Amino acid sequence: MHPHAVEPAPAPGSGDQVASGDHAAALASRYQPGEVEGRRYAQWVAGGYFTADPASDREPFTIVIPPPNVTGSLHIGHALDHTIQDSLVRRKRMQGFAALWLPGMDHAGIATQNVVERQLAGQGLSRHDLGRDAFVERVWEWKAESGGAILGQMRRLGDSVDWSRERFTMDDGLSRAVQTIFKKLYDDGLVYQAERIINWCPRCLTALSDIEVEHSDDDGELVSIRYGDGAGGDAIVVATTRAETMLGDTAVAVHPDDERYRHLVGTEVEVPLTGRRIPIVADEHVDPAFGTGAVKVTPAHDPNDFEIGQRHGLPSLTIMDERAVITAHGPFQGLDRFEARPAIVAALRAQGRIVAEKRPYVHAVGHCSRCGTTVEPRLSLQWFVSTGPLAKAAGDAVRDGRVKVEPPELAKRYFAWVDNMHDWCISRQLWWGHRIPIWYGPDGEVVCVGPDDQPPGGVGWRQDEDVLDTWFSSGLWPFSTLGWPDETADLAKFYPTSVLVTGYDILFFWVARMMMFGLYAMDGQAPFHTVALHGMVRDQHGKKMSKSFGNVVDPLDWIERFGADATRFTLARGANPGGDVPISEEWCENSRNFCNKLWNATRFALINGATVAGQLPAPAELSDVDRWILSRLQDTVRQVDAQFEAYEFAKVCDLLFHFAWDDVCDWYLELTKPVLAAGGADADRTRRVLGHVLDNLLRLLHPVMPFVTDELWSVLTGAETVVVADWPVVDGAYRDPSAERRIEALQRVVTEVRRFRADQGLRPSQRVAARMSGLDGHGIDDHEALIRALVRLDEPGQAFGATAVLAVSGDVTVELDTSGAIDIGAERARLTRDLAAAEKELTQCRTKLGNEAFMGKAPAPVVDKIKARLATAEADLERITAALAALPSA
Repeated sequence: MHPHAVEPAPAPGSGDQVASGDHAAALASRYQPGEVEGRRYAQWVAGGYFTADPASDREPFTIVIPPPNVTGSLHIGHALDHTIQDSLVRRKRMQGFAALWLPGMDHAGIATQNVVERQLAGQGLSRHDLGRDAFVERVWEWKAESGGAILGQMRRLGDSVDWSRERFTMDDGLSRAVQTIFKKLYDDGLVYQAERIINWCPRCLTALSDIEVEHSDDDGELVSIRYGDGAGGDAIVVATTRAETMLGDTAVAVHPDDERYRHLVGTEVEVPLTGRRIPIVADEHVDPAFGTGAVKVTPAHDPNDFEIGQRHGLPSLTIMDERAVITAHGPFQGLDRFEARPAIVAALRAQGRIVAEKRPYVHAVGHCSRCGTTVEPRLSLQWFVSTGPLAKAAGDAVRDGRVKVEPPELAKRYFAWVDNMHDWCISRQLWWGHRIPIWYGPDGEVVCVGPDDQPPGGVGWRQDEDVLDTWFSSGLWPFSTLGWPDETADLAKFYPTSVLVTGYDILFFWVARMMMFGLYAMDGQAPFHTVALHGMVRDQHGKKMSKSFGNVVDPLDWIERFGADATRFTLARGANPGGDVPISEEWCENSRNFCNKLWNATRFALINGATVAGQLPAPAELSDVDRWILSRLQDTVRQVDAQFEAYEFAKVCDLLFHFAWDDVCDWYLELTKPVLAAGGADADRTRRVLGHVLDNLLRLLHPVMPFVTDELWSVLTGAETVVVADWPVVDGAYRDPSAERRIEALQRVVTEVRRFRADQGLRPSQRVAARMSGLDGHGIDDHEALIRALVRLDEPGQAFGATAVLAVSGDVTVELDTSGAIDIGAERARLTRDLAAAEKELTQCRTKLGNEAFMGKAPAPVVDKIKARLATAEADLERITAALAALPSA
């Protein structure tokens, strides 16, 4: 038993019925999530159930939450991500693990700075009016007042995180970790400063890494421009989508094998509008099939051109400032890049240098992921991480099996990134973030300062102005949050973490970063054993959620209207590994109905004396119905465990939904009513089985639906909370396939008779005389009285005359005397439909079995299944034909 758990209530004595009725009275007539969720969550936190103990001898299970931005709120993607993580953690906690789910937030450098700058702009101020220190202080004030709203929303969802370990990427401990790893990388030669082409946001005024750039297909124009005046055959035509950058051209490049231009290689050509002459060079990067096969080379404003420039020793001319305004001398100076582009094209057209124009020309354009501004490639002095050895180690850890990617087919996306990773630009021209710990001296000294080092003092020393990319600090999250670089008890117990749950959309942003840093800093220990990827939340039609589509779901709205459990169950029931998750309001309403179904089933059980006290009776002492439901429970536990371990959350939910709704509520509760009403020892045993089944069902559902299950389980058992109750395990003694087959046969009979009654419009209370045969062939002849009770069938009297014959699958036949009670024509129509269905099944089976190509390839189990279907169809055809013949003439 878990340390926080309370012993179950003692076995009730002769007052079972009264005591259970009192328990039922503790439950309202209907489930009201708002009256349960806040109270239950406060009890969980106060009870310390989510606090993990590093001194425990229990096996650890650790998940670190993907830290949401401090600027954020709980959107539907978070709700999915957190539901999956919480389900895993709650189950492991119940299985006896020392389960830690560590919460926290990311400082979100660019996003947070933008928020505070917008506030200042509303006051007519800029960050420069405040100065760096005052601005950073203002951001901290904003964080204290407004940031972290998402943490309260996590409580609404039911996240069982260890609040005592909440972390923030800018807190003292994590800042120490950032400084430590930067110095380690610097000392190992894996961090360097260089002038390179980087992605630049002219609006945020900072460098961006490749993964902070979102590409879209935008309409533009492709213009072909004639360079040179044609004298001596030096004219050459280039095609470009960015005519403004021609002001910074320092060469024209052609492919060395392109016969059209071989005679021009090594010569010079004049750049229009500038009067400068530039060389024509041969480079294998050029695609002879694109445009004219000749490309302009602007090393300061294009990453590929920069590489060509490096190979050919070309100068780099910067012709724009940090706001993408033209700085090159001439008539275009002072124009924004998008103003300069048409102006330059017009000037070229006036000179007759535009050879061709294509518009619209759709091409990929990069945008800042934070503000949407078109990114400008820019030559800039920045800090980089040399990713080569780090990325190789990150790839090897997955290839050699130390880290699993679930589902495995998404591993190729991971390899596509880590195997082709460019060096990572980590410096950002911001004030909010971890400032780069590099100091520059008056005589050109460069000193990297560790967390325990004293920064150099004296006149002329200054710290680097830039801060580190947000993903640099969040890449340390699995171990910095546990106390690294210090050797803490948490780090020793809970690292490596067990599983990382995240969307496939940040596989590159975050997962690869954590893999690189974890392996590097933690002596080759990967930061997690498994990466479990899920997809994006979409509407029921598979459409991406977007404000413009009007289909965005606010999870807090659903929680208010339907409850947290219904919201969680809806999300989890759509979550297949790696796949996108469809949801709809109707499905959430159905999930709320499921909560109500559980509520009503538990109230029924309590009113009828269900108990969890005392030992479960031995199988030999139980009825077929009780043995059936206990066997179904064992199979459900087995399958749920298997699907949890495979991260098949949709299948977990589907299994539990159908076991709860179909097996327990629709069948078991109905089948037990006659026994419970009769009383006696049989009823007592059934009450104990009913209590046991609900006890285990609520435990199984708890990870996904924590609130309603905790409320019901506590009332049912008298124990404190299901949060730390033991997770159900399979008990082979109660596995009974024979009982399952018998009750399945009973269900078929009951279902067929109920369908017949509904088709005939018989009132639910109307009793019909009937004769049954063939029950003994399924071992259910002892259940004839139960079947009659369930479907309102009387024993046949002396005047019995069958007017309808139901041929139930197998050899069970139910003859009914419906004289004056049914529509003979409707019954003939029903049987005719059944006959057509049987004939169709017969034809399909015979066709497949007569197909030599199919029979030659089909596995034996498939063939056996088709043969069994054929035999059933033949028997059904015979019985339905007989039933039609037995109908009286109209």
